[in-house]
Amino acid sequence: QVQLVESGGGLVQAGGSLRLSCAASGRTFGRYAMGWFRRAPGKEREFVAAINWIGGVTDYADSVKGRFTISRDNAKNTVYLQMNSLKPEDTAVYYCAADRRGGLRTGFDYDYWGQGTQVTVSS
Repeated sequence: QVQLVESGGGLVQAGGSLRLSCAASGRTFGRYAMGWFRRAPGKEREFVAAINWIGGVTDYADSVKGRFTISRDNAKNTVYLQMNSLKPEDTAVYYCAADRRGGLRTGFDYDYWGQGTQVTVSS
């Protein structure tokens, strides 16, 4: 069982930056693919970014490309989402997810999910 705990959310003005962190329990974190997803008020959950188990391959939703960066530190069992040039439409609860299969995954079929952290971008 893997437990994921997100942190780093908050209120920021448009154009600002935040860095989200997702700390994972367990000794096999380095084998897991990781992803970030978000759910905005009144909208469906959507994919944001993903990274494979070793960190060499990443993918992003078109809406965040060039603004967000996903990275991981396997020694710290942590995955990050650096969010720059934030827009009001980035307001959402952000979730991290882990998958045992290790390869890059952009769908929702992850094994484990965190509880989420709120990001609010004011205009």
